[in-house]
Amino acid sequence: MSELVILLLFLFAAFISIVIGTVAGFGTSTIFLPIALIFVDFKSALVLVAITHLSGSIGATTFFRHGLDKRLILLFGIPSVILTVLGAYIVIYIPQNILTTFLGIFLLLFSIYSLKHPNFKVKAGQLNTIIGGSLSGFLQGLMGIGGPLRGSFLISYDLDKITYIATLSAIAVLIDTTRIPIYFASNLLDAQFYYYILPLIVVGVLGSYTGKKIVTKIPQKTFKKVVLVAIGLASLLLIYSGIYSIIVT
Repeated sequence: MSELVILLLFLFAAFISIVIGTVAGFGTSTIFLPIALIFVDFKSALVLVAITHLSGSIGATTFFRHGLDKRLILLFGIPSVILTVLGAYIVIYIPQNILTTFLGIFLLLFSIYSLKHPNFKVKAGQLNTIIGGSLSGFLQGLMGIGGPLRGSFLISYDLDKITYIATLSAIAVLIDTTRIPIYFASNLLDAQFYYYILPLIVVGVLGSYTGKKIVTKIPQKTFKKVVLVAIGLASLLLIYSGIYSIIVT
């Protein structure tokens, strides 16, 4: 398979992941990271997926900017950024397969419970928001995947779809701009994949714009169900990825 074909397949996977991630408010990393591992090593995949995630998040923040909730961004985003730094620095020291599996199980149970109890809400208090931000930030830095946990917290706040997506995207931008320089400083990205960066940035913007067009056609009541189903599917992917890694190693 030629390098051009590999790049095009990689970019197509990135585009689909961004579209889904924009619609659900998360999922780009959850979907794209396992696919990226088919083409590149884990450390390089972590960086390339993070760049794609950042580009898509900037696009979504721009396209949904009228829904930004500054209070949530500060309460959720600041602890996320702080804990992302910790996760990004220790990523090379902690085995991730077990963490991935347990996160998947937790999210699967959450999505099933929330779908069965549609009136379930988490109190959008200061403590809950800080805890949610801290946990998702740490996992984002450590595993490259924190969006499903962020989504599970914020969707349970019963936010309208525009506020939900805009706020999640803005928080993701804060986290990604924190962890990506650390990844580069740690030389995680193999130099042979540097030329992937610019096309991934372009794909991120195009994917988020496409996602925006889809979101505007989804009714608010249906939107929450879509997100919860997406969380459930993401959890299954995480469980599979974690168990597969345990078996292989």
